[in-house]
Amino acid sequence: MPNRSVFFISDGTGITAETFGNAILAQFEMPLRRVRLPFLDSVDKAHQAVRQINHAVEIDGARSLVFTTVVNPEVLQVIKTQCKGMMLDMFGTFVEPLELELGLKSNHRVGRFSDVSKSQAYHDRIEAINFSLEHDDGQSHQNLEHSDVILVGVSRSGKTPTSLYLAMQYGLKASNYPLIPEDFERRRLPPALLSRRKKIFGLTIAPERLSEIRNERRPHSRYASLENCRMEVSEAEAMMRREGIRWLSTTTKSIEEIATTILQEIRPERLIY
Repeated sequence: MPNRSVFFISDGTGITAETFGNAILAQFEMPLRRVRLPFLDSVDKAHQAVRQINHAVEIDGARSLVFTTVVNPEVLQVIKTQCKGMMLDMFGTFVEPLELELGLKSNHRVGRFSDVSKSQAYHDRIEAINFSLEHDDGQSHQNLEHSDVILVGVSRSGKTPTSLYLAMQYGLKASNYPLIPEDFERRRLPPALLSRRKKIFGLTIAPERLSEIRNERRPHSRYASLENCRMEVSEAEAMMRREGIRWLSTTTKSIEEIATTILQEIRPERLIY
């Protein structure tokens, strides 16, 4: 099968087109060359994109796949009429039928935040990201009561990336705390968390995988040794069972899967999309 080029084009960032397109393409095992063309916000840029796509068709000897979320009608018209690739117009496929069903015209907004200076949702998301950074790894106890969720687990079990994903994708204020040997000796949660059990969610991980991750950071250290990792994971899971904390293993799960499970469990009142 010949190589094919895949273009993700948008008059915004192209992230929506790329995310959706890659989810569809994951169903097919084939070599692909991926190209993102964002910010096509003029007819001139549309012509440039068409030339690039048509050139790829000639080189590949096969039609390029073109996922688009372009909403500007003039730009979209150039692409639709002059592009030799296979067009997959995501907004046209979904927005137009919804307009008919709802009896409403869409606002044809470019991207999630067409004017960030006026978007409260955007500012709330930035505030959530800053909050999560400030409360990473137990750095701060201030305003901990404002957390939507508090993640606990041993070091390198996935707390930080999950916290940031929840903040960036859903605007949740996510704190995270490492469980350390001193906590295991006390057989209790860190003192700052004792009154916040309802917001706590635990992450654990297979000791073998934890040892691999830690060895990348501190090779041949006691911190990364399999024996120490087994001890920490065992103690952390025992503590979470004693404290009645909901938890899951991150060993084979993606950040998206971890976040989805957390959202199902904690059911926060406030979510930003």
